[in-house]
Amino acid sequence: MDRLELTAPGLLLRPWREQDAPTVLTALRDPVIAQWNPQGGLLDRAAALHWVRRRADWSAGDHVSLAVADPADDRILLGSVSLHRIHAGDASIGYWTMPEARGRGVATGAVVRLTGWAFAELGLHRIELCHAVANPASCRVAERAGYPAEGTLRESYRYGDGRRYDEHLHGRLATDR
Repeated sequence: MDRLELTAPGLLLRPWREQDAPTVLTALRDPVIAQWNPQGGLLDRAAALHWVRRRADWSAGDHVSLAVADPADDRILLGSVSLHRIHAGDASIGYWTMPEARGRGVATGAVVRLTGWAFAELGLHRIELCHAVANPASCRVAERAGYPAEGTLRESYRYGDGRRYDEHLHGRLATDR
């Protein structure tokens, strides 16, 4: 799967490359990404390179992580989309977008495309999407990507500011339309 590339309108989902490390470092320093996708102190190029290498290594079979790039120039990163905790037909999905890509449907398009691929190619039955209740943009992504809300998890995750937040749980089944 390390050669996996998926396309969606205006998007190319491709494997992470070492050359992506400087842009990843910039992205993960963005206050919005740092708040809702905490990386535990990713502060330098070496740590960003480790981040990219870890996401590019799918050998354990427990995750699939893809860079979301501009299809006209795949060196231009728009964001990230990943399946995590793949096990027994279930997984979780997560994403972030570069500041300049926000509000353009990038996250929604990437989530829709990776979800469809995961159901068809990995044979997954259920994918969950969690986001902080205080992050309404992620709620809109979940809804637009066809992930209905299932409930609220109280103080379930510690985010970038060190506080525990309630999270909305959304889920999608392979049998959903």
